[in-house]
Amino acid sequence: MANGGVQLLGFSLAMLGLFGIIASTVMVEWKASSYAGDNIITAQAMYEGLWKSCVSQSTGQIQCKTYDSLLQLPGELQATRGLMVFAILLTFISIMVAVVGMKCTTCLADEKEQKNKIALAGGILFIIGGLTSLVATSMYGHKIAKDFYNPFTPTNSRYEFGAALFVGWAASILTIIGGGFLCCNCSSGASGKAPNYPASRGGQSGSHV
Repeated sequence: MANGGVQLLGFSLAMLGLFGIIASTVMVEWKASSYAGDNIITAQAMYEGLWKSCVSQSTGQIQCKTYDSLLQLPGELQATRGLMVFAILLTFISIMVAVVGMKCTTCLADEKEQKNKIALAGGILFIIGGLTSLVATSMYGHKIAKDFYNPFTPTNSRYEFGAALFVGWAASILTIIGGGFLCCNCSSGASGKAPNYPASRGGQSGSHV
């Protein structure tokens, strides 16, 4: 049976990853206004997220506006939204599956082999959820970098990576590592069964004299 401590470590890392993915999704700082250039006015800072955009004044006042229409949003923003929401839902399902299969829980305690397979399935789902979030954040970051280095993009319209991207990247990696611990530990536990050898017949051979 799989080691409970390694399972619990992987589960904890994946849980932290889920919290990070949720935080990244709701954060508004997916991209922040760039101050590269000599003629940039720094009296205000602009941020854009998946759900709204905000303007922060030098006086500390912040004004935010939710996007008016979903259909008017750029395609990469809609795709990132969908992937992040899917990653959250899939990771949440992974938690419920992994809890059933973990050694420290009493569910299916009499069916150890089946319990180990369920924990393995939970780890795989964690990895898929983390990869989905990683693809979403990387795709959005690639678009920011592409527009930043585009010579036809006006200087005052260039953006840089926001804090939400870094949170999303870190959370995705934690989720993948946590799922990997569950998968590796479960697979090693399944392959570590003692082989069944036939009973020795040495005692019987000695009786025929």
